[in-house]
Amino acid sequence: MSRVFADLMKLKSLEEGSFVAPTAPEQGQRTFGGQFLAHTLRAAQLTVDDDRFVHSTHSYFLRPGDVNASTELVVERVRDGRSFSTREVTAYQDKVEMFRTVISFHVPEPGLDWSPPTHFDVPGPEAELISYNEFWESLSSNLNGPWHGRKRPMEIRYINPPKLPEGKPITEPQLMWIRLSEELGHDRQLHEAALAYLADATLVDHVLLPHGFRWQDERLDGASLDHSMWFHREPTADEWLLYEQRVESTSGSRGLGSGRFFDRNGDLVATCVQEGLMRWNSKHG
Repeated sequence: MSRVFADLMKLKSLEEGSFVAPTAPEQGQRTFGGQFLAHTLRAAQLTVDDDRFVHSTHSYFLRPGDVNASTELVVERVRDGRSFSTREVTAYQDKVEMFRTVISFHVPEPGLDWSPPTHFDVPGPEAELISYNEFWESLSSNLNGPWHGRKRPMEIRYINPPKLPEGKPITEPQLMWIRLSEELGHDRQLHEAALAYLADATLVDHVLLPHGFRWQDERLDGASLDHSMWFHREPTADEWLLYEQRVESTSGSRGLGSGRFFDRNGDLVATCVQEGLMRWNSKHG
C-alpha cells in the first residue's frame, strides 16, 4: 500500500518546537503550496495536547520553495488556554523564511450544529470523469513527458472542466471530486493535515477563468500569496469529497478564490479562501 503522504508527514524533531520535513515526492519548479500547509499544520499538531484539533489556519506564501531542499519548521507556542491553543509556524529553507502560518486548535465540545442545505446534481466519482492530471497535460503544450504533479498522493476527478475555447469567460463554480490516494487509518490529525494538503490543489488555478484564460497560459506569472482555512467537521481525507471552487474577485493583478469541501452526505467539512498573483507577462505578448 502506498504511504507517500504518511511518509511526507514524518517530521524529524531537532529540538523542542523545531522539526525537519521530508522533501517533495515530485520534481518541479517550486514546492507545492499544499505541502507547506500540511507540514506546518503537522508540526503544530505535535506541540498540542491530543484532545485539540485544528479549526482554522491563516497562512502566507512568502517565497517559492525549492522541491529539492529540506524544510525546517519552527513552532512558536503563542497560547494554551482551557479550550483553545494557538501556534505560529514558520518554514525555512537554507535559513530563509519561505512560509508562515498561524494555526488555532480547539477541544471538541457539544453545541449548535447547522450548515446550508446543499444538493449537487452531479455524477459521482465512480463515473467516467477526466482527471486533473489529464486536464493539465491537455493544456500544457511545453511538457516533456508526464506532468510532475502526477506524483502527488492525491486523486482529482473533474466534474465540469473548463473546456471552453480561450477567450470565452467561465464564471460557474468549478466542481471536482478529490481525495488522498492512500489510506490514512483513524488518525484524525493526519486526516486534517491531508485536507490542508488537498486544499491548495487547483484553488487559484481558476482565477483567470472569468477572463477567458487558463492558469497554464505561458503569458501568466502566477503564484499563491495567502491562504485561510476553517475546519467545520472531522474530515476523512482518504474518501471522496466534493470540492466546490468559486472565483470571488480579480483586481490589481490578484485573484481571490474560495473553496468548500462537502462529504458524500452533503455536510460541509471545510471552507478555504486563497489569493493568487495573476501578473500578465508582456514578454509573451
